[in-house]
Amino acid sequence: MRPHHWLKNGLVFVPILLNHDVFDLAALGHGVVAFVAFSLLASAIYLLNDIVDVEADRRHPTKCKRPLAAGEITQAQAYAAVPLLLIVAFALTALVPQPRLFLTALSAYLVLALLYLFFLKRKLLVDVLGLAALHTLRILAGNAAAAIPISSWLLAFSMFLFLSLALVKRYAELRITQDQSGLKKAGRGYHAEDIEALSQLGMASGCTCALIMALYVDSAAVKELYRHPEIIWLICPIILYQMARVWFLARRGQMPDDPLVFMIRDWRSQLMGATVVLIMVAATVIP
Repeated sequence: MRPHHWLKNGLVFVPILLNHDVFDLAALGHGVVAFVAFSLLASAIYLLNDIVDVEADRRHPTKCKRPLAAGEITQAQAYAAVPLLLIVAFALTALVPQPRLFLTALSAYLVLALLYLFFLKRKLLVDVLGLAALHTLRILAGNAAAAIPISSWLLAFSMFLFLSLALVKRYAELRITQDQSGLKKAGRGYHAEDIEALSQLGMASGCTCALIMALYVDSAAVKELYRHPEIIWLICPIILYQMARVWFLARRGQMPDDPLVFMIRDWRSQLMGATVVLIMVAATVIP
């Protein structure tokens, strides 16, 4: 079920934070419901993924340690857990103020995740776009759960951010399993010589995040939320630093297979995140 990956579902709280509803207990409660629902849904997908990829995982240098690949649990046990997780996840939609909207977000995630699992993950570049969309759907689910209007700025920022991180993930995987003969990797649509193109596209996507943030500072939307929107400019160099550092580590072979989980656990990334929050608070409360 990979509970250590549940940290990624904290993305459902992003709309609540950016809408300045962090002291709204009802909104936070609905965010918690969305977090739990997405965690259970994601776990069901992880189990299906490990069932489908069990043979490939056994040949992988790190994924061979996963419970199914290592023989610690059986496929029957994994299959039995999947429907239970899905039932509970979808039942939780009844606890949010707009259950139909949240149900739509959960259903969209499930459909896209299944498409990714059985088809998209083996397609060149379509796989990373699918991964970026799956992470963005978590943010949209946070909007739906807390009944917060969708921000086009947040959607644009998140798509480029998660595209860059998805490319980091593919880059790290390809680096580990790189075959200098240039043959396709097992279950993937990439060649060994694609690794540099992945790096260039990923760094460009990361820089685009900072550009979107810079454009957002001059928008009408930011002036409604912050007293001093010009202070938000300070976030731009932080984004550039963070994305550049992630890619430097990836190119050095020091990035694990999930960069988002790495960023959540990494103390430097935590410091950058805390600094961003302080900047946002300063832009809001300074008279």
